[in-house]
Amino acid sequence: MGDLVSIITPSYNCGRFIGETIRCVLAQTYANWEMIIVDDCSTDNTDDVVTSCGDPRIHYIKNSTREGAALARNKALRNAKGRWIAFLDADDLWLPEKLERQISFMTENGYSFTYHEYTEIDEHSKPQGVIMSGKRHVSKLAMRCCCWPGCLTVMYDAQRVGVIQIADMKKNNDFAMWLRIIEKCDCHLLPQQLAQYRRRSDSITPSSAWEKIWWHYLMFRNAEEMSALSSAFWTVINIFGNTTKKLFYRKRIIPIGH
Repeated sequence: MGDLVSIITPSYNCGRFIGETIRCVLAQTYANWEMIIVDDCSTDNTDDVVTSCGDPRIHYIKNSTREGAALARNKALRNAKGRWIAFLDADDLWLPEKLERQISFMTENGYSFTYHEYTEIDEHSKPQGVIMSGKRHVSKLAMRCCCWPGCLTVMYDAQRVGVIQIADMKKNNDFAMWLRIIEKCDCHLLPQQLAQYRRRSDSITPSSAWEKIWWHYLMFRNAEEMSALSSAFWTVINIFGNTTKKLFYRKRIIPIGH
């Protein structure tokens, strides 16, 4: 059957998406998983959608007060029982072979921290003609220079890494998590498109360039507990790193049917 995978899913007002997200997990060819959904006080129909699924592998935790995605992920990680930890936000999707192929890639090569390629879709699950890839081997230095993995692509071995907890951050909390994991082991790319990242107009992802720069600075300053000077230095490095990532690892394709 293989070792248990714990799927970490924070959610806030994703009722219109989370049903499709759950179905993509139910469709996995690797069946030994648990999905830990931590709902951060949603005010929509998330409760009804999740509870209607009726699969005992899905564990639903609802916060009594708003905590944010970072603390929601922390809570899910504290409740995780699996050897393998994977991340799937409540509006993103996996292909059916994602878990099986990624676990095989890790076990065959002895890797403890991996990510893979993904494509982009819109709010209606329509392909946007974008493939996101990355460096084959990401060292500690390379990760500090740029957030290479997309959150929906990451898997790590909890037996090697342990329980990860991060500071309460409203944005860039996934990057803060990868910086903790990279202290234990390097990250490796599986060059296969196994997930779909949803671009949303109401996403909490920073939109303006200055906003992105500010949140990167706060991530290094607060989560990594760096000095103001070091935080500013690594923020500048990240500007160049993320520009390189977009120029060389983000590919435009023509979606099928266009």
